[in-house]
Amino acid sequence: MSKRIGTITVIITNRAAQAAQVNSILSDHGEAIIGRMGIPYAPKGLHIIALIVHASTDEIGALTGKLGTLEGVLVKSALTKA
Repeated sequence: MSKRIGTITVIITNRAAQAAQVNSILSDHGEAIIGRMGIPYAPKGLHIIALIVHASTDEIGALTGKLGTLEGVLVKSALTKA
């Protein structure tokens, strides 16, 4: 299965409730993650994580799917075609 490079943006609206679960999921999929940057946005009470990934579409779908099931966590991804 071919791998694709892409980005995943994770926005957490309730850090106290979701941080441990988000970090656990990211750790479980660590082999797909090339880079990670986390930024708190205090004016809106948000915590934003930007990921650069290199994995198959199935692996990326599994990662985003697990994150997306968490209450208060929003996930969007963009992948290269090549």
